[in-house]
Amino acid sequence: MAMFRKELGFKERHFEVDGRSFAARQWGKESAPVLIALHGWLDNSASFNALAPLLDRYCVVALDFAGHGLSDYRPAGMAYYVWDNVPDVLAVAEQLQAKQFSILGHSMGAGVAALLAACYPEKVDRLLLIEGIGPVVTEAESAPGQLYRALQKRERIRNRDVNTFCSREEAVLARSNGRWPVSEQAAGWLAERGVSSRSAASGKDEYFWHHDPWLVLPSPVRLTETQVQYFLRKITAPVTLVLGDHGIEQHPDRMACLKTCQVFHLAGGHHLHMEPETAKKVANSFAECENGLQ
Repeated sequence: MAMFRKELGFKERHFEVDGRSFAARQWGKESAPVLIALHGWLDNSASFNALAPLLDRYCVVALDFAGHGLSDYRPAGMAYYVWDNVPDVLAVAEQLQAKQFSILGHSMGAGVAALLAACYPEKVDRLLLIEGIGPVVTEAESAPGQLYRALQKRERIRNRDVNTFCSREEAVLARSNGRWPVSEQAAGWLAERGVSSRSAASGKDEYFWHHDPWLVLPSPVRLTETQVQYFLRKITAPVTLVLGDHGIEQHPDRMACLKTCQVFHLAGGHHLHMEPETAKKVANSFAECENGLQ
């Protein structure tokens, strides 16, 4: 199913995976090589609004992960493990009839991309990573504390309502000034498919970010750093990694695990790909690597 948004240059897509609906945005010609774009935690596919149109060699399909954007939640009370996203992406690739494809991943999406590319090297042509190389980890000695924190927060989430705002603009401003700040334009893009409204007890409308509240629950179990590095060693696709000078520091040993990796350091923060001017530099970095492979 596809709905074309001519003024924004993309199609809205929907995929059914194991009885759940996944929403996506698609840019480019359907005859072009497929590039599946995977967003970061609590973001959605609109995070690629600035970058995707610049990757015109590809048919870019940006997926809303489960519990994010316009995709369905996972079953009530189910933890969101990073590896559970891998079969969802594979199912979408199958429905796109893409036997081989490239992956663009930001932050959490980069972690999902690395796990998938390690398990299915024959399927992945290229990895384009922004501000991430593999998933967040918890070392073995910290695993009991990680599970305890998840169980404690689980009880609090059951009885907690979402944060509400008096206007959509207030919700956008809150996201703009969040832990990893973005421009109001970028926050507005995320709000297009991330903010809903409802009637409050006062009779007025109130606005809220409608991602699954269980997404903020700490993962009960995570991979260790050693395990992640074993995954990275299994990746055969060439990797392009873009890092912002005010982004998240990456583990240097992870880069050494990759067989082919070109790293670009650009001015910007964790969401540098969401700002139009910086997105051009990100796209140019990807193109430079691509030209070098030809």
